[in-house]
Amino acid sequence: MNGNERRTEILKLLTESQGPVSGVSLARQLSVSRQIIVQDIALLRAAGNDILSMNQGYMIQSKPKLSRVFKVIHEEQDVEEELNTIVDFGGIVKDVFVYHKAYGVLRAEMNIRSRLDIENFVEKIKSGKSNLLMNVTSGYHYHTVMADSEQLLDIIQDKLRKKGFLARLQDYEPVEFS
Repeated sequence: MNGNERRTEILKLLTESQGPVSGVSLARQLSVSRQIIVQDIALLRAAGNDILSMNQGYMIQSKPKLSRVFKVIHEEQDVEEELNTIVDFGGIVKDVFVYHKAYGVLRAEMNIRSRLDIENFVEKIKSGKSNLLMNVTSGYHYHTVMADSEQLLDIIQDKLRKKGFLARLQDYEPVEFS
């Protein structure tokens, strides 16, 4: 098997897998060293394949097709519950942003996909000298949430509403947040 065939097989194995595949497992299945797998992964990424490296192995990053912006408000102690509500119902929290009357839109990437990501985020906030972006606007903030279907986005919206986290847009807020 040459390098191109091996990389095609790696993509096939990662695509068919339900979870991460370790480099050791790929190396065994393809009868090469783990270092060859690392090099192949680098070449596949350079070719535009979105492959995540995790401590459990490699996986193809699937891209949800749909997104929706939610305006929310809550207290600091509710951050974990808000984010868990989103990921528990199939959402990915792409970012957080605020609309400040003087500064305009202030945005930070989050890419939160799991409760583990949330736990790590909350721990960073607790252990550092940084504050949550929502504190700039008295708790009001927005999340761009991605999901695989409108139905999942509707469910997330309904769950956030039932928990009292959704907020209404004001007249001064732009409809498009670029």
